[in-house]
Amino acid sequence: MHNRIQKNPGMHAAMNHLKKKHSGFTLTEMAIVMVIMALLIGGMLVPLSAQRDIQSINSTQKQLSEIREALLGFAAANGRLPCPASPAASGIENPAGGGACANPNNGFVPGATLGIGPTDPQGYVLDAWGNRIRYAVTTWGAMAGTPPHHPNAFTTVDGIKNAWNDPLLASEIEPRLRVCSTSAGIGSSDCAANTTLSYTTAAILISSGKNGGLTPTGDDQLANTDNNSTFVSHTPTPADAPQGEFDDIVIWLSPNILYSRMISANRLP
Repeated sequence: MHNRIQKNPGMHAAMNHLKKKHSGFTLTEMAIVMVIMALLIGGMLVPLSAQRDIQSINSTQKQLSEIREALLGFAAANGRLPCPASPAASGIENPAGGGACANPNNGFVPGATLGIGPTDPQGYVLDAWGNRIRYAVTTWGAMAGTPPHHPNAFTTVDGIKNAWNDPLLASEIEPRLRVCSTSAGIGSSDCAANTTLSYTTAAILISSGKNGGLTPTGDDQLANTDNNSTFVSHTPTPADAPQGEFDDIVIWLSPNILYSRMISANRLP
């Protein structure tokens, strides 16, 4: 066969051409594949980062819901909501045993008191970004009479029950925390007209989001740190939004859900 190939120079040349063509195509294909892979890897960097952010948001939202359940369980067992943990102290409610809370509007989730985590070494509950989760609780005292009846009812043992059974307070068992859709026109105790998301709120939980380690600059985020009874909740906004950057995650506890849980636990009426 070798002799036949040698005697047919046309066939020999064609075979050499096919070999060269096949070799050149493989190198080109490899180069194209490498370019495509580089483009895919470069393009995946942003989606992977965004995916991590989504996972952190979902994880924190779930965590806030679980903390709210822990608050309801605490109320069912103790006849009251816990006080927030004070800043720069520990993850134990302040004061221990409830009553007039030391930091009702600017405290943190008392992880050590509730027995939940994850926490830092001081017992404060942390969100998915490693920031301490804030917790505000109403300081409601009924308006009938002077001084007000049943002050700090929601954080005092059997305070809600006593107010519930007080004939002077037929329609005044109303917590005083407010949740607003914007800080525009917000006051220290009320939202601007047509911006109220929740008028009667027993407790509020706040994760400061991805930028929680930074000093907030947007008006809406500042409204969640100014130590009064009005808070803001809405979808995230960038720094150039009218009220500035906002990525807080906020949920709240309806008093009606709280009452229902306490009734089921024979803590009310």
